[in-house]
Amino acid sequence: MVTVDTFDEYLFNASRALCSPIAVFIQIQGCLIVLILALGWALAAYVRGREIRRMKSSMKRGNSFAFLTLDINELEHSKQVNLPRVTVVMPLKGFGEHNLHNWRSQITSLYGGPLEFLFVVESTADPAYHAVKCLLADFKDAVEAKVIVAGLSTTCSQKIHNQLVGVEQMHKDTKYVLFLDDDVRLHPGSIGALTTEMEKNPEIFIQTGYPLDLPSGTLGSYCIYGYHMPCSMGFATGGKTFFLWGGCMMMHANDFRTDRHCVVSGLRDGGYSDDMTLAAIAGAHKRLITSPPVAVFPHPLATDLTFPRYWNYLRKQTFVLESYTTKVNWIMNRALFTSHCYLSWGFVSPYIMAGIHVAAALRHYLKENSLEGTAMTCNGLLLVACLAVCTVIELLSIWNLTRIEVHLCNMLSPEAPQLSLASYNWCLVFIAMLVDNFLYPLSAMRSHLSQSINWSGIRYHLKDGKICKIDRHKHLVPKITDLAGKDLLGKQGSIPKVAIISTLSRTLAQWRQPKKYNI
Repeated sequence: MVTVDTFDEYLFNASRALCSPIAVFIQIQGCLIVLILALGWALAAYVRGREIRRMKSSMKRGNSFAFLTLDINELEHSKQVNLPRVTVVMPLKGFGEHNLHNWRSQITSLYGGPLEFLFVVESTADPAYHAVKCLLADFKDAVEAKVIVAGLSTTCSQKIHNQLVGVEQMHKDTKYVLFLDDDVRLHPGSIGALTTEMEKNPEIFIQTGYPLDLPSGTLGSYCIYGYHMPCSMGFATGGKTFFLWGGCMMMHANDFRTDRHCVVSGLRDGGYSDDMTLAAIAGAHKRLITSPPVAVFPHPLATDLTFPRYWNYLRKQTFVLESYTTKVNWIMNRALFTSHCYLSWGFVSPYIMAGIHVAAALRHYLKENSLEGTAMTCNGLLLVACLAVCTVIELLSIWNLTRIEVHLCNMLSPEAPQLSLASYNWCLVFIAMLVDNFLYPLSAMRSHLSQSINWSGIRYHLKDGKICKIDRHKHLVPKITDLAGKDLLGKQGSIPKVAIISTLSRTLAQWRQPKKYNI
């Protein structure tokens, strides 16, 4: 039986052991990781903040449409009529609480050139099919859009299959194709901003953006936010980047028509992740990927996003590192796998050690101990104090970046309900970052050992980095998706039409009402 004295002895010995050179190195290393994160977020905040300052400067010069373009002359009719045709391809799966709002933000874009929207579903049994049909019926001929039934994928992931079917049916005059996830909430000028950059620099292979997560209050939603925020640094460059997010990708349509760099065959023949595959192709052929500073999109998370659903999402994210196209791509993925796991546990370990130091110090001051024990406790508390200061700096940095991105999103969508920082719980943000970094290596290791994943009811098996087998069984299909909480089944394979129409009518009515904002 473990007595109190025995427990205290174990605790003090553990605290002393954590003052050894190796343990001190781990704790100092953890402080450096925290400070590097803070620096990365500070630089990202500078890039986003610079765009806000440019918009405000343009507005002071009399440009009321700075949320569309910084140069008001670009809105002249002579320039708008010459804008290139853009096709937006949206692979859909299921129907959730935020889909109608997201789809409306996409099809009500203020892009001045020819624009078509292709909503691609697996089958008419998908609840998304009926929902988007109702939405498009309300807009009738005001929007050039249609719903395409792609059928089942056999050689690649269902999302990639839907994207490629959409590309096959895009307009013959389309110059740029924009792939969007159905949980992306666009700004009125997003398509125009992406197109302008493509026109300025024809060398751009892919343009991308990144989501700003809006946690719903659950720990799972904050874990998603904690996972995405470190990645957001790579997208807040204001230009060239090596990262790619599959939720927003604009490319040259001719690259798909001619299968340039094998973009079509690379995706179709065993492709699991669209963004990882295209990023690998871009790297192999030294092609340019850019991310404009205005390409940040609100991403509301499901109100009932539970912790198990977060875990499922994390599993899918780590599984992409198991897919690859070339030997070099495999090496890069292994390096990313190793470094991410090392840094994740390198981030968490100092906090575990700090907890032991604090517990030992509390027990020490509650009872009489030797001067040697006092010295060891003080050394441990000094390390704890350093970590605490670094953590405060880190939280201030992530708070500042989130604040600036919220402000930028509000400026880019002046007619939308304004976002606010008030809904963020920063204690949960800190806890979620610890949880996410602790679980990431576990998820990555499981993905590496299993070589299979269940994605929205479809189990994909990999061999040599490519999909080799696809299983579809009813028992594999979850009732709802992980992030957006989208209904995948509905009632006997579809959702009640009356429910969709009533929801649609309510949301459209709210959308048309004048909105009041805090100034």
